[in-house]
Amino acid sequence: MKIVNPATGEPLRSIDEDTQSSIAQKLERARRAQREWRNSDLSMRKAALRAFSKLIEAEQAELAQTLTLEVGKPITQSHNELNSFRKRIEFFADHFEVALAPEVVARAADLEEVIAHEPLGVVGNISAWNYPYFVGGNVILPALLTGNAVLYKPSELATLTGLEVVRLLHCAGIPQDCLAVVVGGAAVGKLLCEQPLNGLFFTGSVPTGRAVARAAAERLIPVGLELGGKDPAYAAQDVDVPRAAAALADGAFYNTGQSCCAVERVYVHQSIYDRFVEAFVAEVQKLRLGDPLDSATTLGPLARGEAQLAHLEQQVGDARAKGARVLAGGKRAARPGFFFEPTVLVDVDHSMQVMRDETFGPVIGLMSVASDEAALELMNDTDYGLTAAVYTSDAARAQRLLAELDVGSAYWNCCDRVSPALPWSGRRNSGLGTTLSTYGIEAFTQPKAWHKRLV
Repeated sequence: MKIVNPATGEPLRSIDEDTQSSIAQKLERARRAQREWRNSDLSMRKAALRAFSKLIEAEQAELAQTLTLEVGKPITQSHNELNSFRKRIEFFADHFEVALAPEVVARAADLEEVIAHEPLGVVGNISAWNYPYFVGGNVILPALLTGNAVLYKPSELATLTGLEVVRLLHCAGIPQDCLAVVVGGAAVGKLLCEQPLNGLFFTGSVPTGRAVARAAAERLIPVGLELGGKDPAYAAQDVDVPRAAAALADGAFYNTGQSCCAVERVYVHQSIYDRFVEAFVAEVQKLRLGDPLDSATTLGPLARGEAQLAHLEQQVGDARAKGARVLAGGKRAARPGFFFEPTVLVDVDHSMQVMRDETFGPVIGLMSVASDEAALELMNDTDYGLTAAVYTSDAARAQRLLAELDVGSAYWNCCDRVSPALPWSGRRNSGLGTTLSTYGIEAFTQPKAWHKRLV
């Protein structure tokens, strides 16, 4: 498998992919190791996580460079991910023991009823490339802490970073066979899904998510799916226009728009629409597209390369053919690598792909609406349900609107953010199950009912 630098189109490295036989061998070793790991001391697991965090801190410069080279994330944003990831490690280490604590639910003179929380066993994790530390860690860390073993397949676009994650966890004290990396593309992911695992966790596209769910259904094992989004935002007429425009531009274009919760469509009250569009375009024009290793760069290349460039061209072309106007960008950047200019479209509507289908790149549509009710109807007009944002100075208004939106995360006067203390979940085509928070830790456990008769 060739790993390509998306900023240049040049290969970085070739690496051998796993086979059906090698995956089966890793699973067998993991199953043996998990039997011992599930009985290991909880303080030892916590210490390993804290050591992992310190190793990341010590090697952060090299880790950030590797991440930028293989996925094109601007180097300052790679450092941001690593810094925030260490806070996420801290959250998991501080809270996992609660998820494992037995609960005495009834006690009589001769009978005690207890709920125990046991690990699932060996779980498979097919991860994503856009935030490989976050997305991989959301499964690997709580799974290991709660006594599971993990077969981890990083995205083929972030394999080098995945290998570093596993190396550092092993160095921190996680047994070699309790965490094994599986290397390869879609075909290898399919092979992993066919193994007799005890749980499957996937982050990626809706079609692949459905395939993973079917594989899990064949064995009736738990499945977690973090899929796509078409995340909307609404700017009401009482906002500070420059401030809201700046926040939403950042939410749309951070990580080159390649975020699960990136703002992908913006609705603006008609009374402030012209001022908002002017301020939004001014913010987009401040973005600096260029070499992602340059600390001044704010917009990097597309990790998925030529296929994603073609996808963005298709969406922009469809919008223009149906009457949209391009106020900024609209095409590939004239430079080597897989770059697309930051693009702002107006005069858009829901007949256009850019307002209905996931974009996952630096393209955004801005649409005028006459009322809160019109904005609400359009925001709910989607097959996805990941996040939604409302910008208004009126707390009651925000509460009313966000309560009516069928999404897993609601944002008032903010967007494109994730907290380790809050559950991360999607509805409808945005996924199934929960990561992060104590709910995300509990996802890697299963209850056992104990009936204890005292004789």
